[in-house]
Amino acid sequence: MRTVSLIAGILCVLAVLLDAFQTIILPRRATGRFRLTRVFYLTTWRPWTWLAQRLRHPRRRETCYSYYGPLSLILLLIMWATVMTVGFGLLYYALGSPFHDAAGGGLRSDLYVSGTTIFTLGLGDVTPHSAAARVLVILEAGTGLGFLAVVMGYFPVLYSAFSRREVSISLLDARAGSPPTAAELMRRHAYEGGESALTLLLVEWERWSAELLESHISYPQLCYFRSQHNNQSWLSALTSVLDTCALLIAGVQGREARQAQLTFAMARHALVDLAQIFLLEPVKNMPDRLPSERYEQLYDTLCKSGIQVCRDGRSLERLRGMRALYEGYAQALSEYLRMPLPPWVTDRPHKDNWLAVAKLRAQTEAANSPASATDPLAEASQALARFVDEHHDF
Repeated sequence: MRTVSLIAGILCVLAVLLDAFQTIILPRRATGRFRLTRVFYLTTWRPWTWLAQRLRHPRRRETCYSYYGPLSLILLLIMWATVMTVGFGLLYYALGSPFHDAAGGGLRSDLYVSGTTIFTLGLGDVTPHSAAARVLVILEAGTGLGFLAVVMGYFPVLYSAFSRREVSISLLDARAGSPPTAAELMRRHAYEGGESALTLLLVEWERWSAELLESHISYPQLCYFRSQHNNQSWLSALTSVLDTCALLIAGVQGREARQAQLTFAMARHALVDLAQIFLLEPVKNMPDRLPSERYEQLYDTLCKSGIQVCRDGRSLERLRGMRALYEGYAQALSEYLRMPLPPWVTDRPHKDNWLAVAKLRAQTEAANSPASATDPLAEASQALARFVDEHHDF
């Protein structure tokens, strides 16, 4: 029995130390199917999604999802501390419970000593009476202190990466809508000089995708963190950028196609690797996000905005080929993380989270413009005001 306790205790301590090292310190993808962190998220995320699905109100359901990411970090630390406490307690038990305890010895006393030692309480009511026990107590106290120091530096790193991710998602709001769509992103850049602005935006999102890949490969827990608003998510933003790049490559005339290829490659790389972290296979028989009638609507929207669209008879086929490279992985992540994918074209405009001032600016331009009501600029300003009026509230 003592031998079994010794082996079990060593395995528990080593499992926690290795798992914490791979999760917190190792700056690359952690390997192994039976890691404690992986088992923890597999056994807690599914029940959490089942609980959230019981909530009928969409906002409450999304709020429930948003609690999981931060709460899972706390529960993960509790699990690590519990397993390590049990592991050292089993090691003390394997040494024959070498403690002076007025309340009695045995496994309960060993677990008590392990708990007070790893949290560096130092109560002194139970003392070791062998050299091996004293050495093990010192090792456990040092492990607990080092573990606490690593954890204190763990949270700032995570929330710093989360904040950097969310900045670009918030900036995309005024450029592509909420949720972001490829049609809206293209339409809002259909002005004089818009090609350069769109190219610059794609450059920024190429770098954003690289940072997403780097941070979320090292810390997959960030994938569970939701954005500040219900109609935003890192997955919908990434998918909308991929949609835009695919559209620019397959069906739009313009100089942005070169940068679109670079951004598409980096964004798809991030999407595929993140799907592989959760061992997700691309969804084969998924609903068509852009059927023929929706493609015609997309084409009409772009043409009315003055965008030169390729209509050679195979543009839709090329676009389908581009979509096949990433949509299956996006759908797999969407189903697993419960983050909806954005549409290509919105049926009804949604109010952008940071576009509320557009109405006031349109009114200012209309008031200061000497043009008549039939002037194109005045009509555009009035149309913009009506467009904002039709948006729903936050």
